[in-house]
Amino acid sequence: MSAETTGHLLWLIPALPALGAAILLLAGRRSDKWGHLLATALALAAAVVGIVTWIGMIGRADADRAVHSTLYSWVPVGGLHVDFGLQLDQLSMCFVLLITVVGSLIHIYSIGYMSHDPDRRRFFSYLNLFLAAMLVLVLSDNYLGLYLGWEGVGVASYLLIGFWQHKPSAATAAKKAFVVNRVGDMGLAIALMIMFATFGSVSFAGVFGSAGDARQATMTALGFMLLLAACGKSAQVPLQSWLGDAMEGPTPVSALIHAATMVTAGVYLITRSGPIFDLAPAAQTGVVVVGAVTLLFGAIIGCAKDDIKKALAASTMSQIGYMVLAAGLGPAGYAFAIMHLLTHGFFKAGLFLGAGSVMHGMNDETDMRRFGGLRTAMPITFVTFGIGYLAIIGVPPFAGFYSKDHIIEAAFGAGGARGWLLGLAALLGAGITAFYMTRVMLMTFFGEKRWASAPGAERAGHMSPAPGAERAGHMSPAHPHESGSTMTGPMIVIAVGSVASGALLAIGGTLSDWLAPVVGHGGEESLPIPSLALTVIILVVVAVGVAVAWQRYGRAAIPETAPTDVSGLTRAARADLYGDAINENLLMRPGQEVTAGLVALEDNGLDGVGRGVGATVTTSSTWIRRWQNGYVRSYATSMLAGTVVVVVLIMAVNVL
Repeated sequence: MSAETTGHLLWLIPALPALGAAILLLAGRRSDKWGHLLATALALAAAVVGIVTWIGMIGRADADRAVHSTLYSWVPVGGLHVDFGLQLDQLSMCFVLLITVVGSLIHIYSIGYMSHDPDRRRFFSYLNLFLAAMLVLVLSDNYLGLYLGWEGVGVASYLLIGFWQHKPSAATAAKKAFVVNRVGDMGLAIALMIMFATFGSVSFAGVFGSAGDARQATMTALGFMLLLAACGKSAQVPLQSWLGDAMEGPTPVSALIHAATMVTAGVYLITRSGPIFDLAPAAQTGVVVVGAVTLLFGAIIGCAKDDIKKALAASTMSQIGYMVLAAGLGPAGYAFAIMHLLTHGFFKAGLFLGAGSVMHGMNDETDMRRFGGLRTAMPITFVTFGIGYLAIIGVPPFAGFYSKDHIIEAAFGAGGARGWLLGLAALLGAGITAFYMTRVMLMTFFGEKRWASAPGAERAGHMSPAPGAERAGHMSPAHPHESGSTMTGPMIVIAVGSVASGALLAIGGTLSDWLAPVVGHGGEESLPIPSLALTVIILVVVAVGVAVAWQRYGRAAIPETAPTDVSGLTRAARADLYGDAINENLLMRPGQEVTAGLVALEDNGLDGVGRGVGATVTTSSTWIRRWQNGYVRSYATSMLAGTVVVVVLIMAVNVL
């Protein structure tokens, strides 16, 4: 396929899911019976267009692979001219394939998962809206278009997280995600202002082409604002608190938004903005620090979560931390960040879909302490979830082994004390990941069953949760069973990706060479120890994490209620390392005090002055009105009194 043909097709990729969202939202209840099918078909159509354009891109030389398409003049205002343009290059192509392919599989999965929900049509319209916004984000050729998709993703995630808004917990979680993300979005908005003020442009070509001429302070400020935006979308410290609560949304939402797409937007922003960060060493160091801290932060939290979805959410936070750490290493890590992003999109989506399948068979129970022994009742879910587990902990030849090991090597290769510190943090994170993910596997699929079953609990022909069960929090006696084919089919396909994607992307530097025209080539790594020895050390650390988890949860009985006599670190991890408390005390309460002060100033100051002027006018009017009583004799008396006063004053002046 020629570049010209690709340019003509490019707009279809985001337009197809956008069309689905528009039709379903405008048609309303009239589309209840077929809305989910239309949304899925359009998502699949976008995936087909994406695959076709990818095949066409492969057939062209490196220099001819990037394609631009200008749709119309968007902002022709004064000194700012922005076209609504799309750009498909090697980097955005990776995201297009991930978003459309994994997104389509999640659409298919949702047909079964949401089959009994009366608002299924609305749910699918939001899924389509999310895909469209995410595709605009990664396909735009300028930061303003990226910002449009960025905000669209925020709106769609708010709608999906709070889909069951009649549940107070879901409504609160949606608002929390929205507010925290708005804090990060201010960083992107300020970055746009800096770009326009400094470069007179917000296009990638205009900004990157002029970045070398800007002052160091300007580039540093710009880099930190972009980092703030990435922290919000990708749930990185200090804007990570929304991710765990976002599990209140339906499980397919967790798989789509919080595993494969939305939370990776920050990684895309940093990687796309590589020329900016390469010229801002302080901001680049900030990226590395945020990634290293978050990968440990999320891993520690994951060790203490009994809710299977929240354990996976903490894992997502940690794995995105690995990607951010790699992106902060510059050209040496950009390709590895994207590699882990792609492999993570498969195995984490598979883990979330597996968790949804478990919940489906367990009447929406999420507490792993009430699971146990499900491997025999749900064999397909067990195998596909197990493949995702092996991939995320980095067991060869599964996907995570290739991508995560490359990041750990790149961290050690940073050189000096910095390299040792980052490498040890990443290595420790790998061990903790092996521990908490083994804990999830053991508590869910192994050991004695810890769920209550009663005669007649299984509903005839039941292939999904009872209507409203998850939404209402209703728990009936569990009777675990395997999910239907619309759910297990996508799980199997994604499991295959969890096995094959790592080797396909890593062998022979396939992905690194593919991305080189966009993100550059990394230099030769100078590892403090041989690469093979480091690989062995990583595998040993992973094995230790697995062994410790087996000792604690595989050999010992698991109580159905969480122990209370635990260490301070465990209590802190259960409380998300006090992220909410820190935000409350550092931001919310001071903000409330400032707001209360401003209200008092307005009431007693600005409004007080207004009220005082009004009271003065009212009082004066009352006194003046007494002189205007309508009686002629009163007016005559007033005139006489005035005349007397004037005469007396004249006489006094003459005497003096």
